[in-house]
Amino acid sequence: MELKSIKDVKNVKKFGLKDGAKLLISLVFLLLAMIYASMQTDNLSGNAGSILIVAAIFGCYMALNIGANDVANNLGPAVGSRAVSLFWAIVLAAVFELSGALIAGEDVVTTIKKGIVDSSMILDTQIFIWIMMAALLGSAIWLNIATFIGAPVSTTHAIVGGVAGAAIAAVGWEVVLWKNLGIIASSWIISPLLGGIIAAGLLYIIKQTILNKKNKKAAAQKVVPFLIALMALCFSIYLILKGLKAVVEIRLLYAVLIGIAIAVGVFFITKPIIFKTSERLPNSRRAINWLFNIPLVFSAAMLSFAHGANDVSNAIGPLAAITEVLHGGFGEMDANIPFWIMFLGAAGIAVGLVLYGPKLIKTVGNEITELDQIRAFCIAMSAALTVIVASQLGLPVSSTHTAIGGIFGVGFLREWLMRNNLREDILEVDSKKVKMKFEHKKLEEYKTELESLGKLKNIDPLFIKELITKINEEKRLIARATETDIKTTKIEKKAIKAVEKHEFVKRSALKTIVAAWLITVPAVGVLSAMFYYMLRGIML
Repeated sequence: MELKSIKDVKNVKKFGLKDGAKLLISLVFLLLAMIYASMQTDNLSGNAGSILIVAAIFGCYMALNIGANDVANNLGPAVGSRAVSLFWAIVLAAVFELSGALIAGEDVVTTIKKGIVDSSMILDTQIFIWIMMAALLGSAIWLNIATFIGAPVSTTHAIVGGVAGAAIAAVGWEVVLWKNLGIIASSWIISPLLGGIIAAGLLYIIKQTILNKKNKKAAAQKVVPFLIALMALCFSIYLILKGLKAVVEIRLLYAVLIGIAIAVGVFFITKPIIFKTSERLPNSRRAINWLFNIPLVFSAAMLSFAHGANDVSNAIGPLAAITEVLHGGFGEMDANIPFWIMFLGAAGIAVGLVLYGPKLIKTVGNEITELDQIRAFCIAMSAALTVIVASQLGLPVSSTHTAIGGIFGVGFLREWLMRNNLREDILEVDSKKVKMKFEHKKLEEYKTELESLGKLKNIDPLFIKELITKINEEKRLIARATETDIKTTKIEKKAIKAVEKHEFVKRSALKTIVAAWLITVPAVGVLSAMFYYMLRGIML
């Protein structure tokens, strides 16, 4: 541990009244979920009702942890850039997460249909129930640990690792479809790379077209409406393909056409607004940042809606599968998820976000790299663009990894630009220095020629002497300037070293997050396998 970390360790707060209140509210929510689930057991006989109640508690615990961990990726950039306060960001996300889950939540048991395990090898319904319960509990506990250490991880990868680990414990290694699991694992590389490249590319374009211009305000009046229209296009397609697919099935071509129509309308609506608003602003980067506030709030809402629609299935998919089995419908496992299960999952995500979401929101928004509205806009855009492009190419991506990759991409671009700009400045100084040395050499040669001319009888020696005096004065000025530049070079070298040591991306956060990503699937797999054996021992 570094010495500078000792102060941070001393400042760590103990478990206090506020933490106790959060824990109490969480327990009350789980208790209410248990009561609500018990009201759905009328048609079940024997111990099936008890199994359903326990599974509902596990599913709600998983939903709480999804809200605490995964939602931060949608809100972190907007909060970190101060486009919206933490309180209103949580309120906004809670509403849209809940709406997305209830309005457009997945209507099939997606966990089984992901192709992670060969379900035909799981013939015993009792074993199937234990696998699902163990996967839920193992995934939820791992997400709890990840939230505690401040590492945003993929809930989809967690539930995938949980199902695989519990299935291996129940049937054996051959039950896992390793090729499919390998494809999912490739998203650990694809998602952050695509997110980082797209976010950095967008930021670079904005710098070249707006921020590096002398008249930033005039440039913003031309470019910002196009950027907002592009956001409208991307999020329209994103919501149609990912958020609303459970409500209505729309092909990519039609989704793009609808998105273009919406984008054109947004462009003509926002163009006069941006022009009028920017006229009152000063010609500065801070003022230009302000123009991105509303698009950022919009993006946070849309990402939350799509997240609620898609990732709620990670909590209630296994619970719905268990419910279907308990009602005698093992078969293809293609039943619709009952509303009461969807409601528990949506409510759990909202409660987890409100109680424990701020920790990860602050981590994503403030502790990886410094964000402003423009950088946060690029990250939000990269999240939507990456998911759209990758899903159409058949590449597996994680929205969590994409968003975090975008944050890292923006931070590393800032480091590269700062170092590159400093080197260009130093090269410019060096070129001036070379020019002065060249002029110094020319003066030396000219002086020699004048001295030789002084030996000729037809030239006035006094005139030559005056010329030589002036040349010597010029020489001293150049020499003095050259000497000063030589001294400055040492400072420049120190500046380069200082810049290269300066980090716009917190390396400790990078290491923690990458490590958590890499071990999520195996860690959850081991936990779920352990819980499978425990549940089996208890049930038998």
